Amino acid sequence: MTERNSNRFARSAGILLPVSSLPSPYGIGAFGEAAYKWVGFLHEAKQCYWQILPLVPVGDGDSPYSSFSAFAGNPFFIDLDTLHEEGLLEREDYADISWGASGKRVDYDTVRLHRGDVLRKAFARFTNEAALADFAAQESWFEDYGLYMAIKKTQGMRSWIEWEEPLRLRRPDAIAKAREELAEEIRFHAFAQYQFRKQWRALRSYANGKGVEVIGDIPIYVSLDSVEVWANPELFQVDEHANLTNVAGCPPDGFSPDGQIWGNPLYDWDRIEETGFDWWIRRLRHNFELYDVLRIDHFRGLESYFSIPYGADDAESGRWITGPGMRFINAIKQALPDARIIAENLGFPSDAVRKLLADSGYPGMKLIQAAFDPRSSENESPDSYKENLVVYPGTHDNDTVKGWSENAPRSAVKKAMDYLEVRSESELPHAMIELAMQCKAVLAIIPMQDWLGLGSEARFNTPSTVGGNNWRWRLDKTALTSRLAGSIAQMTALYDRCTCGSGAAPSGDFKTGILGKE
Repeated sequence: MTERNSNRFARSAGILLPVSSLPSPYGIGAFGEAAYKWVGFLHEAKQCYWQILPLVPVGDGDSPYSSFSAFAGNPFFIDLDTLHEEGLLEREDYADISWGASGKRVDYDTVRLHRGDVLRKAFARFTNEAALADFAAQESWFEDYGLYMAIKKTQGMRSWIEWEEPLRLRRPDAIAKAREELAEEIRFHAFAQYQFRKQWRALRSYANGKGVEVIGDIPIYVSLDSVEVWANPELFQVDEHANLTNVAGCPPDGFSPDGQIWGNPLYDWDRIEETGFDWWIRRLRHNFELYDVLRIDHFRGLESYFSIPYGADDAESGRWITGPGMRFINAIKQALPDARIIAENLGFPSDAVRKLLADSGYPGMKLIQAAFDPRSSENESPDSYKENLVVYPGTHDNDTVKGWSENAPRSAVKKAMDYLEVRSESELPHAMIELAMQCKAVLAIIPMQDWLGLGSEARFNTPSTVGGNNWRWRLDKTALTSRLAGSIAQMTALYDRCTCGSGAAPSGDFKTGILGKE
């Protein structure tokens, strides 16, 4: 690449791995030793980026795209060994607990059962009141979040829409009384968020020092069961009693014949625009304090969004409504002129969406699996990929390449094999990775499961399904070998994606060691 594009990306590569997927003996990936080893692996493999999923608390279905808060961090990611080193936990407080699933899957029920109790033991030993006060004062979102989570605990974790009217509609007397009575519980949530932020900042600083930047992810929508809708109903399409009038979803397509009802509240964009998009700008600014680069999920919803009447049985009654478009993009550019943003523009492409993407200057996304799949609306030949793109074999919402080759229509697999000039389906994972690395797209991001050549058992999420193995896959602690790192570095160097790296790539055949090949 001879020059940097308008969004300040250089030709480079990275790996997609959710924090929850990191190895850990305590039920779920966290900001501990394994995370630092992972960053070391990325550095050794000459990767410039670590792409993750939203770091917010998981909500319905354990999804990080359905959270109680658009601002808070997931307390599950707080490293317990670090709390022990700081004198806030004894080893017996957490090391002897059965955390479930033998490290192969996140057992969210078990994690929920024990993590809160362990963190409360650490909170009981915490004495730095000034740190909590400073945190709460600096983070304007925390006042509502701390109260919301404290009330939820008294309500058996039910959504705010099921609370008694004084709390549900935030009557001043009820709110003042709850804030006074629940002060200690609010302090606990301040402690958890303070620890989350402190540990994440340390890990991200370490990654940056190793030449690795973090690509974060921001869902365009928030959950109905969230502090945002409870505390700011005027931002959303609700009636005078704070009841939803319309919800988000998508129309029927090749993957979902009946369409999808996501159920997320839709924004009242006219009212938001009247404030100069203030809430959204604050949300983005907050995220750029956490990440180096931000992927905006469902970017096409800024051009137009699919609106379904609340209570509808299916998505067929929905319709497309014009979104804020470039007025919002221009507000972002004015408030955050240095922001590096990736637009997740997949699904239902239209000339208007393509124009918005081009006018924004943000790189969009391409999935190589989709290039060969007749069910996809994105089946564009990789030969036509432009430079201002981020290319993936697939994302967290797709099957792994190996799984795709086993489950996709035979015509799609044959088309891919012919295009990539491979004779066996077993060669497809390596071939798709190599195609992603060699194409013109400025960034190539490869899911870790594909580097390991794993099948559908390692798929991270299947859209429009709940439960099962969604959001649960974890990386085996023995997988991060120097041989694999060297092989990844070799391919990265071969296709000139070592912009952030230093030194020459390892010698040898880059095909050896990738995907477990001998």
